[in-house]
Order: sequence, then structure tokens, then C-alpha cells
Amino acid sequence: MVNFKDEIVKILDEKLNEESQVVSIEEIANSIEVPPNYEMGDFAFPVFFLAKIYRKNPAVIAKEIAESIKSEYFEKIESKSAYINFFINKNKLSETILNEIKERKEDYGKPGIGAGKNVVVEYSSPNIAKPFHIGHIRSTVIGDSIKRIYDFLGYNTISYNHLGDYGTQFGMLIVAIKRWGDREVIEKDPIAELLKLYVKINKEVEIDPELRDECRAWFAKLENKDEEALELWQWIRDVSLMEFNKVYKMLDINYDTFKGESFYSEYMPAEVDKLEKSGALVESDGAKIVDLSKYNLPPSLIIKSDGSTIYITRDIAAAHYRHREHQPYKNIYVVGSQQSLHFQQLKAVLKEMGYDWSDEVVHVAFGMVSLEDGTLSTRKGRVVYLEDVLNKATDKVREILTQREIDRGEKIENKDELAAQVGIGAVKFQELFNQRIKDYVFSWDKTLSFEGETGPYVQYVHARICSLLEKGNFDINGKIDPSLLNSEEEYNILRTLYNFTNVVIDAHEKYEPYFVTRYTVELARAFNKYYNQTQIIVDDEVLKNTRLMLCYAVKTVIKEGLQLLGIAAPEKM
Repeated sequence: MVNFKDEIVKILDEKLNEESQVVSIEEIANSIEVPPNYEMGDFAFPVFFLAKIYRKNPAVIAKEIAESIKSEYFEKIESKSAYINFFINKNKLSETILNEIKERKEDYGKPGIGAGKNVVVEYSSPNIAKPFHIGHIRSTVIGDSIKRIYDFLGYNTISYNHLGDYGTQFGMLIVAIKRWGDREVIEKDPIAELLKLYVKINKEVEIDPELRDECRAWFAKLENKDEEALELWQWIRDVSLMEFNKVYKMLDINYDTFKGESFYSEYMPAEVDKLEKSGALVESDGAKIVDLSKYNLPPSLIIKSDGSTIYITRDIAAAHYRHREHQPYKNIYVVGSQQSLHFQQLKAVLKEMGYDWSDEVVHVAFGMVSLEDGTLSTRKGRVVYLEDVLNKATDKVREILTQREIDRGEKIENKDELAAQVGIGAVKFQELFNQRIKDYVFSWDKTLSFEGETGPYVQYVHARICSLLEKGNFDINGKIDPSLLNSEEEYNILRTLYNFTNVVIDAHEKYEPYFVTRYTVELARAFNKYYNQTQIIVDDEVLKNTRLMLCYAVKTVIKEGLQLLGIAAPEKM
């Protein structure tokens, strides 16, 4: 595919460095901008920095350079103030897009920039024995989309689900199960029953200090590999994971590994020993800490005064394990913004340990979810189960489809599958539609609304194009003439299609799936405007095939965009 930006770099390199090296190719490339609107061109090059070199007014420099350029790739090159504005040749753009889509089909836009690089992505990471609630949707779908984006760009991604299966809460749960639990009852509805026990034990320890000591003692037994404690812990983990996997299946999310916190227990002593030998680990009130004042960070607690470990101890072991196993280009953690300090400390401790790979650790933070009547709290039992949200969304779509069957008097094939694809797609799309760092309040009404800029809207456009291609007997090998695509609506679609790869690259650089979400809406809107103003299936066979090829390109890219978000693209709706 023609890279028009590269062509501009070649042109400017030739013009600016004709007699001597005035500016580097890298500086030219980094200076090229995309104007805020197409009236100012498809690309713009500011020349302010050339004023000192040429000792001329920047506007004069821009005018002289613009007037001296002639290129088959640009139909117009003009100066506006201190900018050189480049307008892409419409025929070249059309030819480039249609040839590329015909040749590469579903691989359209994949640049392969990540080839040979491993990337670890950790996301979701629910706590064992606790509800998989609406608060987990952020890490889960943001992380899955980031993984898909990196896959698309050619990276070898390894997905981790770092289960919360370690810590003092397991001592509490073991005590609760031994006192009040019934395994048969728990196995019928594991998470709900374990949550009841967890809420109860939290209330009881508030009024009975000795009970808290008993919980700590059972966690100590678990750390020391006590047979009964291990058996109970494994059972809790197994029944919880079975429930979590039901939700992951609904979300169409898969992992390469479910290595929870407990997995790294055997690796922790070596890391603590390394810290001690480095002299970074010092005693403080009976505990062991790392002083991070030179990083302007508070000290990091590594070993508590009772000798037990905490999150960061296990995260040190986990980071080193992933480095040894995968030699990653990046080790990405998709974890809430409230853990920002934790990850700053983690990187600083790894540096103190002499690990020169510490900068591969990347924390992708996101804002928090709250309920309309307050914050989520597992201890108090205030949760909205994610499975319930997905089921309600699916049920709402099923009701809509059933009513459509009645109105049209015809049965919809695969109605249940379609209801799940659209309903769950709507939940995911809404979650990924805004910048990840923003907090938001969970609302049933907003989550279940399919009006406006939503997943169902984009899915419907995809299905409409599939129907159009079928009706027009589209043949990808049919004769086309790219020069026939010359309307403003067609050009807007072509420019949007051309920008697809850049959008995905931006999304991966900034860890922002919402770039892709907004892009798919923009493309769907551009197509709808075109569809409503243009007769696509016409008598002229070449014109029809050319317009249908454009439609096929839009369908292909919408499907790719939805896949990057983890959303299905139904062919009928």
C-alpha cells in the first residue's frame, strides 16, 4: 500500500537537502502533521524551524517550497501561512485502498511492526472466592482489547490472569468454612455462598479479636503447606475458577495461563535473599522494607513484622519469572489507577535489585467503577455480578428480536446466539468507548441502551453491508475502476479506511482501545451517509463492482475493528 507520508518525507528530503544536509529525515517525518480538518489537506508540514536556516519569513519559505513540488501522489500542494499542505490524489488513494483490500482481505492494515517481539499482558485477575463483579469488567475487556491490538500488529502476546489466590483472606475463609460452611451447598452456587461466608467472617472478627488471630494462624498454616489448609484452599480455588470461566466464555476471552499469586510463592525466597544481599532490604519496626526516598516514593514493605509476605513480594517474583520465561519487549499490567503507587514502587524495587529490565514493566491504569448509590464493596456484599449484567443485556436483545419476529412474521435464525453477540457486544463497546482513565458510575439504563454511538449500531452497519454484497452478487475478482470513486462521500470513506492502521498503532502506543471504538463509529457513520445518498447497485457492471468493492472494504475493516474490541460482527441482524 502506498504510504503517502513516506512520499512527503522523500519529497521534502530532496527539496530541503538538495545542496547540503539542512534537516534530518527523522526530523522531517516527526514534523508532519494531520490537520484538524480536510480543508487544510491530508497532511501538513510546518516550516517555522526553517526560518533561522533560510533567514526568511516562514510563510515565504512555505510558499516557495510548495510551488516547487510536483508529485503524482498529490493532486494539490499549497501553502497556508507557515504550513505546506498536501492533498492526496483521490485516484491514487482509491487505487491503493481497493488493491490492498482485494489482495489482503482480512489482513488489510496489518503492518507487522511487532514481529519477533514478545509482549506479556496481565488483565482481569479476580480474587478467588469473591464475586466476578461489574468492577472487574474494566481490567478484563481493556486488557483483552490491548492483547488483540498487539496481536494485530504482529507481536507475540502472552496473556496472564494473575488470580488473587493468596493472602490472609484465605485464612479467614478457611475458618468460616470450618465453622459455618457446607460443601454441598457451596458447590451449588460457589461464589454467592463463599461471599456470604466472607461477609460473615468479616463482621465476626470486628467483635472477636481472638477469631482474627485464628484466621491469621490458618493463613500461616497455608503458607507452611499444612495438608488440611492446602486441600481447602485448592477446593476454594477450583470451584471459583469454574464460575469465572463461565463469564470468560460469555465474553469470548481466553488466557494463555492462569498463574495466580500462589504460583510465585516458591520464587519469593530467592528474590528476598537477593534484596538482602544487595543491602537494599532493611529492618523497620520488626518488618523489612526498601527505602525508595531517592525515587521520591514512600518505603516499600516487603516482609511484614509477623514474617508474612505481601502483594509486592509476589509481584517482584512474578515480574522476574515473566522476564526469564518470555524476555518480553513489554510486561503490561492492566490494573486500576488506585494501584499506581504500587507499580511505581515495584519498578523502583526492581531497579534497586539491579534488574536492568525493570523498564519493561508497564502499568496501564484505568478509572474506577462505582454504583449509583455508592461504591462497590465485597466485604459488605455490595456488588453487581458481571454475569447478571451480560445476561440482562442478552435478554433485552432477545426480547427485541422476538418482537421483530412477530412484526415481520418470519423466524430469525440463531436468535439466542445473535442476542448474546449483540447484548454482550453492547456492554463491551460502552466500556471501551471512553478513555480508560476516566471513572464512571455504573448505570443499568446506560449499559442497556442501544441508541446512538453503540456496539449494536456498528454491528448493524456491518450486517447491512453483508446483505448488500449478497444482493449485488459481489465478486471480489470482478472488474473495477478505482477512478469511478470520486464523490465526496466516497473520498471520506477512503480517507477513513486509509487511516485504520495509524489508529491501531496509536491505540497500541497509548494503550487506548477507545481509539478503535471511536474509529469504528466514524467509519460506520461515513458509510451510512454514503448508503443513504448513493445508489450502489446500478446497471453499469464496472461501477457496481467498484462501489461494492468499497462496501466490502468497509465491512472488512469494521469487522477487524470489532474483533480488536473482542466484539462479534454478525452477518445478519
